[in-house]
Amino acid sequence: MNRTWDEEFWRLLLVLAVVLLLFFLFDHFFVWLSLGLGAYLGWHLRQLNKLSDWLERRITGDAPHSKGIWEDIFIRTSRFRARNKRRHKKLVKRLARFQDAAQAMPNAIVILNQENSIEWCNTAATRMLGIHTKNDIGQRLLNLVRHPLLVSYIDNAQYDDPLIMPAPVDETRTLSIRLVSYGDDQMLLIARDITRMQHLEQMRRDFVANVSHEMRTPLTVINGYMEMLRDGASLSEKENNDVLLHIDEQAIRLQAIVDDLLELSRIESSSHTKLRELVEVPLLLQSIIDDAKELSNHQHEFIVEIDNQLKLQGSEIEIRSAFSNLVFNAVRYTPAEGIITVRWLHDQSGAHFIVIDNGIGIPAQHIPRLTERFYRADAGRSRHSGGTGLGLAIVKHILQRHDASLVIKSSIGIGSEFHCDFPPARIAEPCHTTVT
Repeated sequence: MNRTWDEEFWRLLLVLAVVLLLFFLFDHFFVWLSLGLGAYLGWHLRQLNKLSDWLERRITGDAPHSKGIWEDIFIRTSRFRARNKRRHKKLVKRLARFQDAAQAMPNAIVILNQENSIEWCNTAATRMLGIHTKNDIGQRLLNLVRHPLLVSYIDNAQYDDPLIMPAPVDETRTLSIRLVSYGDDQMLLIARDITRMQHLEQMRRDFVANVSHEMRTPLTVINGYMEMLRDGASLSEKENNDVLLHIDEQAIRLQAIVDDLLELSRIESSSHTKLRELVEVPLLLQSIIDDAKELSNHQHEFIVEIDNQLKLQGSEIEIRSAFSNLVFNAVRYTPAEGIITVRWLHDQSGAHFIVIDNGIGIPAQHIPRLTERFYRADAGRSRHSGGTGLGLAIVKHILQRHDASLVIKSSIGIGSEFHCDFPPARIAEPCHTTVT
């Protein structure tokens, strides 16, 4: 028995002692006993009323003053209140941290109750699902997002696999939605934007199909001629030479495809640690232009404007590959007697390599996809010109590794412009422009 209960026991004994004393003095034992116990009970009821008032005020303010067991009750209740308040603050902080973390997530998060009504959602839910964090709390999810795929998904209650559906606010975007049960019949909805992933997967499928197609054509030609030779076909010397020439052309084409694929793979897998060597761009361009003139068989007019002091920090091998791809493409797709302009200059925004031709031009709808692997605006003409369909993909990746960008402008029958724009940080020794 603790101290407070001891005090209470002695207080009760004191009341009984007073009752006995009054009984010996005045008789009427039960009268004095009733009065004594009534006073004792009344005191306890008064303390109970104090506790009730304190609880009614949600235990705010100081604890009521009392004695004995009630003093102990008030002290213990006050301590419990303090502990509960501290615990409540911790829970509020944890909830705030959880909500902050959920708000920072790129995925949409929605908490649903057992009636599929919204209890909470993050800002990404507004962007992906059109659910507003304030106005839509308490609304049923299916009243706000009425897509039939989501309705069927929730009605079937089979959540092992995610639901793939267009975003309600933008049907060009694709969402992956999962529902997870937790707690007391609550659901957690997580929506993830997989548009880019689907695009990359489509690009992967296209790449496999395209590379198979690109390699199948020369292989079919080679196999056809080889089968004809194995069957002992009677050929004249000229026919035999033509067959060997065609086989050689297709083998060279296969080799070019493999070389470009290996080059693209090397660029994508290489680190950026070796991209700070000094690149003598003017000398490099002069070499590329000499090669381009040989490729064109001197059938094109070249206008060259080069800043002879403008150099870059980067990889000379990769810069040569990117610039030569653009210049050689201009030669391939510009008719004889056409004009090809090559510029290398700088301004406040950085260094710029520009190739302009007055060739056949490119339809506007094809320009956004020109840097995809094996993408061709005109497949027949591209193969006839000897291109592999990987050149601009290589250019794009090289420029990205050098913090640069590729801008393409073109008009049918007028020609094309290719701009490689390098940031100022990549310029090694900028100087005044010199035209050669």
